[in-house]
Amino acid sequence: MGAMANRLAQTTSPYLLQHADNPVDWWPWSPEAFEEARRRDVPVLLSVGYASCHWCHVMAHESFEDDDTAAYMNEHFVSVKVDREERPDVDAVYMEAVQAATGQGGWPMTVFLTADAEPFYFGTYFPPEARHGMPSFRQVLEGVTAAWTDRRDEVGEVAGRIVRDLSERSLAHGGDGPPGEAELAQALLGLTRDYDEKRGGFGGAPKFPPSMALEFLLRHHARTGADGALQMAVDTCAAMARGGIYDQLGGGFARYAVDREWVVPHFEKMLYDNALLCRVYAHLWRSTGSGLARRVALETADFMVRELRTPEGGFASALDADSEDAHGRHVEGAYYVWTPEQLRQVLGEEDAAFAAEHFGVTDEGTFEEGFSVLQLAGDLDDPRAAGVRERLLAAREQRPRPGRDDKIVAAWNGLAIAALAEAGAFFDRPDLVERATEAADLLVRVHMGPVARLVRTSKDGRAGDHAGVLEDYGDVAEGFLALAGVTGEGTWLEFAGFLLDIVLQHFRGEGGQLYDTADDAERLIRRPQDPTDSATPAGWTAAAGALLSYAAHTGSEPHRTAAEEALGVVRALGPRAPRFIGWGLAVAEALLDGPREVAVAGPVGGELHRTALLGRAPGAVVAAGEPGGAEFPLLAGRPMADGAPTAYVCRHFVCDAPTTDAEALARALGGV
Repeated sequence: MGAMANRLAQTTSPYLLQHADNPVDWWPWSPEAFEEARRRDVPVLLSVGYASCHWCHVMAHESFEDDDTAAYMNEHFVSVKVDREERPDVDAVYMEAVQAATGQGGWPMTVFLTADAEPFYFGTYFPPEARHGMPSFRQVLEGVTAAWTDRRDEVGEVAGRIVRDLSERSLAHGGDGPPGEAELAQALLGLTRDYDEKRGGFGGAPKFPPSMALEFLLRHHARTGADGALQMAVDTCAAMARGGIYDQLGGGFARYAVDREWVVPHFEKMLYDNALLCRVYAHLWRSTGSGLARRVALETADFMVRELRTPEGGFASALDADSEDAHGRHVEGAYYVWTPEQLRQVLGEEDAAFAAEHFGVTDEGTFEEGFSVLQLAGDLDDPRAAGVRERLLAAREQRPRPGRDDKIVAAWNGLAIAALAEAGAFFDRPDLVERATEAADLLVRVHMGPVARLVRTSKDGRAGDHAGVLEDYGDVAEGFLALAGVTGEGTWLEFAGFLLDIVLQHFRGEGGQLYDTADDAERLIRRPQDPTDSATPAGWTAAAGALLSYAAHTGSEPHRTAAEEALGVVRALGPRAPRFIGWGLAVAEALLDGPREVAVAGPVGGELHRTALLGRAPGAVVAAGEPGGAEFPLLAGRPMADGAPTAYVCRHFVCDAPTTDAEALARALGGV
């Protein structure tokens, strides 16, 4: 171990810690690294990845653990390692440059920079030997060194041009106000065109779980009664739940399927996917009463608690795709896949034959080397299945486990809090609401400073060094608001308000557009700004949703105006690219519906409160507790009628006649 072990060893990122013992003299992203590059007059080699990224591990093993390669890097470069999950702002700015230059992006990302952090050459994964028309990593290093030494003027020109091009890309943020009926109908049409009628989901392979588009479809159906919207959601959720992308033994979803049929997943499991999908399936159950949706929502919630919860009460970021197989090799999917023979060893001949049929395990296999990914081929309620699942799960627990990325990301924990709070309330699982509350407590205790500024990550109860970005503020506020609605604890509404005030003060630009970093954050070559929802809601749309809910709770016009202005981007993008702004469309549905404000003067957890939470009106907010409770503005001046629990359904603080009847309340909120 050289000096560099100490540099990355001081960080809180599991990904950086994986490289602490490399012979490469790594630096974390810091002003000191760029000063060192200036002092030595060498370029910066920026390598960006994340802990559960398969190709990042491959390149690390082939190149960064190789003494000769490391010696060359140490002599000719200052090498900087960045965890994209810890610094999404750094990742976004350089990924934009990589995609603009090469037409594609991905991780690991390899970018060569000047000491002014201006990029001049890029790529993603580079192999140790040249192959498939791709240069070897060593050839790239030597080529960059030659250019730096012999053609420095050219390097400076290229870097300057790239930075100019990036700075000129400004967003048309659609200053025409939020989308209306016409734009949302067009977005639905766009999704219908992309819909895979045979297999569910949108587009071809690889196929990602479209959690945010599904939320839009459920809300659109609740508001308009459009059957086609509900059908796409029902069929997609069923196809995913029966496919290999869903863990048929332990619950929870893998990152994506490599095929159109959802059979073979990319096996890493991310907190954000599972949080978003847990909530989608809970909402699907609320809309349809589907037994499959209920089961998947609960199993996914239980998976998050069992596999991702940390001793401090937060939720870890991810489980690796790779683990050791029976031969001691590090292989993707080894923990999850089965052969007929392995089924026989655990279950005996008769039950193994049933399991093979029920879970689609074949002699030739559906994955590599004769292994099969379990799918649900049989009947959901087959009485034999439960016992077989339990025995297979117990046997699987004995296998070497995939690695876990233990850092806590604020935004993703916000998504998990919202999902667990709602699943706990819907399915009468107070333990899940407790887990959500403990995660929220951790965010307040460790991630929020005295001035309500969020830190993006923590590990082992220690806050990381990096400022929260817009998605952290939006998603944590979303989680706190969901928790406030479920628990009747107004403190969570207050905490959400603190965070959203920071959004209004530090993340908004002219015309209500939003930026991913605060106006006082570290200056990068460009201030990142991306309104599209990809694997998670964009900071932009997450903030819009939380601002709208907070305005519904409090009647605050500045928050509502900020939400409406932010939704201008959905008016611009929704009709053209609905798959990539699903959460924005879901928030727009809530705006068109009001959203409804429901005040329940009466006990938290009582029949009226539960009925209110089960209402399908898009984005409705719920305040429950003693009438006149100061914690919730919605309860002010809303008494019980004749001493009985009473519900008020309002829009813009103008209310329908109060009711003490749960069935009448359900009807008023789009329940059946």
